[in-house]
Amino acid sequence: MAHRPKRTFRQRRADSSDSDGAEEPSAEAEAPGQQTVPGPAEEGPPSGGGRAEVAERPLRLRSSRGRAGAGAGSGRVPGDQQERLLARTAVRAAQNPEGLIFQQMKKMELIIPQKVRMMRVPLLTALALWKKNFRQLDIPDAAFIQAARRKRELARAQDDYISLDVKHTSTTSRVKKNSDEDPESEPDDCENRIPFTPKPQTLRQRMAEETTTRDEETSEEGQEDESQDIWEQQQMRKAVKITEGRDLDLSHSSDSKPVKKFDTSISFPPVNLEIIKKQLNTRLTLLQDTHRSHLREYEKYIQDVKSSKSAIQNLENSSNQALNFKFYKSMKTYVENLIDCLNEKIISIQEIESSMHALLLKQAMTFMKRRQDELKHESTYLQELSRKAEASTNGSLPADEKTQWILAEIESRRAQRRQARALSGNCDHQEGASSDDELSSADMTDFQKRHGDILQDHKKIFEDVHDDFCNIQNVLLKFQQWREKFPDSYYEAFISLCIPKLLNPLIRVQLIDWNPLKFDSIGLKQMPWFTSIEEFVDSSMEDSKKEESSDKKILSAVINKTVIPRLTAFVEFIWDPLSTSQTTSLITHCRMILEEHSTCENEVSKGKQDLLKSIASRMKNAIEDDVFIPLYPKSAVENKTSPHSKFQERRFWSGIKLFRNILLWNGLLPDDTLQELGLGKLLNRYLIIALLNATPGPDVVKKCNQVAACLPEKWFENSAMRTSLPQLENFIQCLLQSAHKLSRSEFRDEIKEIILILVKIKALNQAESFIEEYHLDHLKSVIKEV
Repeated sequence: MAHRPKRTFRQRRADSSDSDGAEEPSAEAEAPGQQTVPGPAEEGPPSGGGRAEVAERPLRLRSSRGRAGAGAGSGRVPGDQQERLLARTAVRAAQNPEGLIFQQMKKMELIIPQKVRMMRVPLLTALALWKKNFRQLDIPDAAFIQAARRKRELARAQDDYISLDVKHTSTTSRVKKNSDEDPESEPDDCENRIPFTPKPQTLRQRMAEETTTRDEETSEEGQEDESQDIWEQQQMRKAVKITEGRDLDLSHSSDSKPVKKFDTSISFPPVNLEIIKKQLNTRLTLLQDTHRSHLREYEKYIQDVKSSKSAIQNLENSSNQALNFKFYKSMKTYVENLIDCLNEKIISIQEIESSMHALLLKQAMTFMKRRQDELKHESTYLQELSRKAEASTNGSLPADEKTQWILAEIESRRAQRRQARALSGNCDHQEGASSDDELSSADMTDFQKRHGDILQDHKKIFEDVHDDFCNIQNVLLKFQQWREKFPDSYYEAFISLCIPKLLNPLIRVQLIDWNPLKFDSIGLKQMPWFTSIEEFVDSSMEDSKKEESSDKKILSAVINKTVIPRLTAFVEFIWDPLSTSQTTSLITHCRMILEEHSTCENEVSKGKQDLLKSIASRMKNAIEDDVFIPLYPKSAVENKTSPHSKFQERRFWSGIKLFRNILLWNGLLPDDTLQELGLGKLLNRYLIIALLNATPGPDVVKKCNQVAACLPEKWFENSAMRTSLPQLENFIQCLLQSAHKLSRSEFRDEIKEIILILVKIKALNQAESFIEEYHLDHLKSVIKEV
């Protein structure tokens, strides 16, 4: 058996750009699993040894299967080794797309993506990427195919390619020769190698090859442009030929068709106007039917559009359900907290209200009791003087001392009032018309101290409460937001009925220091709560589309539920009808409430009725309890400086003052009530008696003028009225009696004053009779002027 030849290793050349033809022997102990693979580059013609020389630097490929060898004993490569060889070839093509394998794959119009270029790619991954990219290739156009064809032809002419079915004849023949000589010396398949190692080249050769490659690329680009132009010209010639063929067909067909001539021998049916009209009517009917169908379709489309818009609106609203729920939840929580807060504070509010009311009531009762006591003692004292008695009725000395002390105190207060009127310049004041409501210094100090303590407690009620729960404007702002965002639910919840109840405790707190009997008290319209509610109602009237908005009744409901009960309490317990200042201030507030802010035109609330009844009842009690006009003998009252005369004058003018205060309610209280109280109970029972018992003269005429001045002009506006009111009949008789007495005296000028009073109260018949009786013709002009 022949000896196996010694196994040799091919030397590996390293690239060097510093020297020409420098070679380095490769290490014989190469790492297992490595073998040299020729780099993809342009190849020259095959050499005599049957091996392909490569112009570029070699690349190394590491295989996971170990070192691969190619057997050359039988002249062919085994199957598994062919598969590995094809894999290596694909990898080399992926690593360098400008090499030999890339050109062969480009012949099949395949492009290996750049991402496959990696040094180590397994076989399965390379094949999968190759198949994937093959599927993703687009079909090239004719120009690209023509250029590729010309490029391949040029490559064949220059032998610048290696065919896929190349056979290394020299290697195969040499292997056969060696096998003939020594069949036992044939190497194994693992030792059989495929020569891929390129022949070393010098730097000058590489530079020459690069120059030749660039020239070829330039020529190929020119050839590609020329091929593109040739292909475009061919396509244009084809299009021109097709167009000419169509024109020829059209001209042939048009020539082949014979021209029809009109035959004059054909007779048409006679033209009838009725037929034409019938056809036009038929056509018009069809068009109208079509138009109606179009209208129905149009209406249907309009309805669809409306339904679509409503559906969109519903969907948009449904998308806000979360926000709506959040708002309603927050509003529910706010109202619950507000109610809890008010329920907790209402006890403190009631206690402070009771304290303030008790303080004012005590003061009012003090004035009333003092006035009644002083009237009693002074009347008793004058009765004793008239009887010329030196002792009191019970004969006790302390009573005399007490009476003397009371009279001295009364006279001291009168002197202070006279001095104050003199300083102010009020000289027309009558004794007895004063209110007599001065307090002593000790009582005033005590009153102010208690009043200040109550106000301090009043400020502490809501000091621990947030403004959102104690400020009326903030509370209304919450409900205003509800009304603006969800008006339907707002009105369905009857919030206009709930707001007055919620605001009642807050308004009562602001009304604790409000005294409607004080002349300088603030008006309701200037209060913060009033302006806030008014703005809330005005904004409701602007935002609401309804003609009748329920929010406009909120202010009236608040007044009826909160303000009127407080006014009623002042009228029943604190108001003094004999005080002109208190009566004027009270009338101002009541007129604003009862006239300007009534609930409805034809509706009278229960609170309003209670207030009016309280006013009438309080004035009736004042007439019965506080009016006292004594009657003394003429000898006692003839002297105007006597105590009896002064006391009688003071009591008369006090009655005139109450008479005036009662008639100031004209327009608020019914006329029947005022006439019954002022004329029936006060004038006819007290004032007329005093006038009839008085000595006729200028003083009586002056008093009659004051009585007539208090009468409302509204009662005498009827121009056809010739007879005065029935309740004034006694007053008219008193005037006539005074006139008869004066006509027999020297006071004839006062008769004219009496005639003017009769004319003013519409007692024209009595005035004319008196003029005719006394032949006062110069006074007839007074009646004619009326």
